[in-house]
Amino acid sequence: MNLIPEDQLGERTIELEQFKGNLKFENVSFSYEKGKEVIHNISFEANAGQTIALVGSSGSGKSTIAGLSATFLNPNQGLVTIDGQDMSKIKLASFRKHLGVVLQDEFLFEGTIRENILFPRPDASEERLLAAVEAGYVNEFTDRFDDGLDTLIGERGVKLSGGQRQRIAIARAILADPKIIILDEATSNLDTESEALIQKSLSELVKDRTSIVIAHRLSTIRKADQILVIEAGKIIERGTHEELIAKEGRYFDLYTYEARI
Repeated sequence: MNLIPEDQLGERTIELEQFKGNLKFENVSFSYEKGKEVIHNISFEANAGQTIALVGSSGSGKSTIAGLSATFLNPNQGLVTIDGQDMSKIKLASFRKHLGVVLQDEFLFEGTIRENILFPRPDASEERLLAAVEAGYVNEFTDRFDDGLDTLIGERGVKLSGGQRQRIAIARAILADPKIIILDEATSNLDTESEALIQKSLSELVKDRTSIVIAHRLSTIRKADQILVIEAGKIIERGTHEELIAKEGRYFDLYTYEARI
C-alpha cells in the first residue's frame, strides 16, 4: 500500500491526444528474473484495426507479449510504441481507457448480469447495453431466466457455466468499446456449442479494433491479418493462415495435429 501508484511515476508524462491504435514492437526482450529472458528480440507491427494472433506451446512467451501490449509490463530492452509514442512514457489512464482485455478466466462480481456488463460504462443507455448483450450472445441464455438481465449470479458468477461467464465478459468488453483489445485464451475451457457462439461474439468484438489474440485452438484465428508462431520466446514463423499452411512448417504441424484430434 505504500508503493507509488504506477501512474504517478515521474517518467509517465505523455498524454495520448488522438488515439488510432497502431501498436509496434521493436526488438523487444523481457525477463521476469535477471538473466532468464522470456522473450528475445521480438519485432512486429499491428496497424489500427488489424488482428495479430499469437500461437505456440505453453510457456513460449505469448502471455508476456500480451502483458507488454497492455502496459502491464515494460520491456527490459527494445521499444513498445502506440501511435509512435513510447508506451513506458505514456500516462496509463490515457492508454488504458482505450484498452479492453478478455482473459481465459474472467472476473465477475456478485450482483446481476446487467451490473456486470455495465461495469466499464455504468451510464450507458439501455439501447447500447442491449446491443452489447446481443453482440455477445448473452440474450441466448438470459432469455430463459425468469429475471433476464437482472438475474443475480453470485460471487465470481458461480451460478453460471463457463461459456455463459465468458459471453458476459465479451459483452462487457463490447460495451466498453475499446480501440485495442487483448484476448488471452478467451475460448479455452468451453464446450463446443459455447465455443461456436463465442467465436461469433469475438468476431464482433475484434471488428475495426487493433487486436492481439492468443489462442491454442487454431480454428479461432484463421482470419487474423497476421499469425506469429512463438517458440522459446522467439518468432519462428509469421504470415497469414494460408501462407503458413503453404510453408508446411511449425504452424502447419500444429494445425494438422489439431485437425486430427
